Amino acid sequence: MIREENISDSEIRVIGGSNLQPTPTFPWRVVAVSLAVIAAVVAVVCLLWPKVPEQLPEQGIFEPETSLTAPENVPQAHPLQGWLASLDTVTAVGTITKDTTVNDIPLRIYVPLNSTPRLEIGYGALDNRERNILFFQAADVHADNKKIVGAFVLRGQPLSWGLSKRGYCAIIDGKVTVGVADNSPLFEQATEHGGYFFRQYPLVDNGRLVENELKNKSIRRGLCEIDGHIVVVATQSTESLHDFAQALVDIGVSNAIYLVGSTAQGWSMDAEGNGTKMGLWDERPYKNISFIVWPLTSDI
Repeated sequence: MIREENISDSEIRVIGGSNLQPTPTFPWRVVAVSLAVIAAVVAVVCLLWPKVPEQLPEQGIFEPETSLTAPENVPQAHPLQGWLASLDTVTAVGTITKDTTVNDIPLRIYVPLNSTPRLEIGYGALDNRERNILFFQAADVHADNKKIVGAFVLRGQPLSWGLSKRGYCAIIDGKVTVGVADNSPLFEQATEHGGYFFRQYPLVDNGRLVENELKNKSIRRGLCEIDGHIVVVATQSTESLHDFAQALVDIGVSNAIYLVGSTAQGWSMDAEGNGTKMGLWDERPYKNISFIVWPLTSDI
């Protein structure tokens, strides 16, 4: 016999509801604690595990041995440092030359001994070369009017004005200064003290290369300061002004300006009186040619 039960509209009958169990949740807390314990164990093992010595590459029999650690703060001496210092004790008057190669550029260094330079205008230096141990053309001249390019002072007398080139050389009271500046008080000092002053392309300024607009290649010459010595450096091959300036930096030049290169006239005499001509001496195109000259005796 089926017994009917009255069920209201608001009630729902659940069949077998007494056998249902609650849905279990994932044990995230247990997993997190377990991972933390494992990480701690790994860290302890890494700290206590004996370290294996680092394996260095095996040195081959045909490979040169090299130091594993380079010395720190060891200054690199340039190749002319010791040589120039050794010339300080030489008492002879003359020019010492030294050939070297830097960056595949053959260079010749001219070191005038026991002589103070001056400037000259005209071809007297060429005609009386036996009275000088060294000279090279100094300032440029304008192509059109053949006048001197840039400021120029001769024995205290200004002959030319202008900045066209930032490099300069001043010779005042026996001291030679080579530098780079738009305006230098040494121009006025040269006029006041009967000194000398001329302008040229800058090459090196406080050990840093100075870029110039000239891009062609030619025989290059520079008036340079190295360890307090004033020398002339010339290339023995045609080079760009950039490569020449870089070579000067690499041999330790602190300051340098250009001297007229290419076929410009020059002269060098050693301590035994043997002279060497440079450039084309038959060419005499203008009267305002200038030279920086180291005389054989100071009374000339």
